[in-house]
Amino acid sequence: MIKYPLLAVSALLCLASCDSGANSNAGEDSLRFDPQAFRIDSLTMPDGDVVRFKSYEGIYYVKNIEDSTYQQLNIYVPLDTKHRADKDIPVLMRNNVGGYMASPAGTPSAVDATGRALAEGYVVCIPGARGNGATVVKDGKTIYTGTAPNGLLDLKAATRYLHYNDDLIPGNSERIFTDGTSAGGAMSALQGTTGNAHEYETYLKAMGAADASDAVYASICYCPITDLNHADMEYEWLYRCTDNGVRHLDESQIAVSNELAALAPAYINSLGLKDEDGKAITADNYMDYLKKFIMESAHVALENGCEIPDTIGIIRYAKPRPTFAQRLGSGPVNGGAPISGRPEQKMEYTDFVIDVDWQKYLTYVASVTPLKTPPAFDAYGVLGDAATPENKVFGDTEGNPSNFTEYSLRKRTGDPNATLSDALQQRIYMMNPMNFIREDNKGIAAHWYIRHGAKDRDTSFLVPVNLATLLRNKGYDVDFALPWNRPHSGDYNLDDLFAWIEQAMK
Repeated sequence: MIKYPLLAVSALLCLASCDSGANSNAGEDSLRFDPQAFRIDSLTMPDGDVVRFKSYEGIYYVKNIEDSTYQQLNIYVPLDTKHRADKDIPVLMRNNVGGYMASPAGTPSAVDATGRALAEGYVVCIPGARGNGATVVKDGKTIYTGTAPNGLLDLKAATRYLHYNDDLIPGNSERIFTDGTSAGGAMSALQGTTGNAHEYETYLKAMGAADASDAVYASICYCPITDLNHADMEYEWLYRCTDNGVRHLDESQIAVSNELAALAPAYINSLGLKDEDGKAITADNYMDYLKKFIMESAHVALENGCEIPDTIGIIRYAKPRPTFAQRLGSGPVNGGAPISGRPEQKMEYTDFVIDVDWQKYLTYVASVTPLKTPPAFDAYGVLGDAATPENKVFGDTEGNPSNFTEYSLRKRTGDPNATLSDALQQRIYMMNPMNFIREDNKGIAAHWYIRHGAKDRDTSFLVPVNLATLLRNKGYDVDFALPWNRPHSGDYNLDDLFAWIEQAMK
């Protein structure tokens, strides 16, 4: 993969000087946390328990505030930390980014990971971040502040704030767990892969971020909408078998789908992925590799009593297995007479998943929620399509959208030789976590919890599978699954998540 030099610094630095909030010229002390500036709040949890905590809100995490609406964070400290020593209190850093839109600093909820974290005795931080839709007015001119990579820079600056104030904020800043869903899952993945990466240093200094680390300990990524500059080809390569059926594309859309799908094998092969046995994963055997995750997901669902129709492509058979029924003396044992105190041996049957019919299964996924039309992400101007949120976040400060793949750029302009500018290529590079999973980056999170629903069609299964596999190949601890029949969603199965957090803390 190409590594782009820092070429667009001036374009982003001009944004950092557009102060729409207070304290832009304050000294370093403006970034020091005030432990006394809190109020006491409470949440009533689903089980009826009441969690009380200190709320520290509206804290600016940079000195040079460009957008005072979003460049704030909130911190919540439970009154009951479950008798943990400060060094043993993790920090859950949850972002509320969705659709690459701007998101203000949030408050905890009893029904997601933030409330559960407070109930478990964790410190919670919910920072705001610029993104699509964020604007300020400077000298009578509207400036779009949320262009990439500003949202990520904000989250990194918020992380630096936590590290910088580790002596004042309860909890251990060396145990930050990021959490996000969809585009927020992508941001969580970026936080986990780009810790202290030099590519961001100039921008963070210009923003007036704290002089501290922006590395995190672990990343929780639900259905991350990431690897954007390859997501279109991955989407069409996976779902091409549905083009003439449930997807109902017209001829021009089918042509675009086929062209994009044809680009995917070279990218898949370039990643150098390996399976758990060290065998190379290529475009030729990728679907067999992916099949293992779907089969595992379906098998777990069957073991838990889920009904899976025979019509959706999950192929299984009933395999006998010996078990012991605890009915003492109720019948013969191994053909003999009943023996008091010994269990009766009998045969039970369980479903074993042995294969996936991709045509049927992907048609099932597409029938639950209609697939996106091609291109799924870089759609701007390709078939007369309007700009997607991703096109807008890669746009300029005047609100004009941009293509972020040369395929779509050439389709829109009609120029077969059109290329993306160096400055835009740099921004695209900085927003793809796949580019930063490398040996020389010492700030990658050690632990990863990645989930993508087995019927989530918002991006291709290849996106989270590639991320998880590459991280595993580089030696990181990765807990990855495609939960059965789960749509595009996050912060589910919190018992499993928090058991994983406790294990990762050890």
